[in-house]
Amino acid sequence: MSALRPGDITDERLQAMDTAKRQELQKDLRVLAANIRADAEGRYDARSPGGGPESSGPCCGSKTVIPS
Repeated sequence: MSALRPGDITDERLQAMDTAKRQELQKDLRVLAANIRADAEGRYDARSPGGGPESSGPCCGSKTVIPS
């Protein structure tokens, strides 16, 4: 195996390596996003329809005044 010389790595090769890295990162991000989406869907499917956190009652920080 021969050693690399400074002129062996051209701009085209560097650009090709950068493109490959970006494509792999994008692929990894798409897989991560799909996993997060699937996890969230599994978590929220167990609740009753419309049973999101916003409809579970007043928030402890609510400024709603209840007349007496």
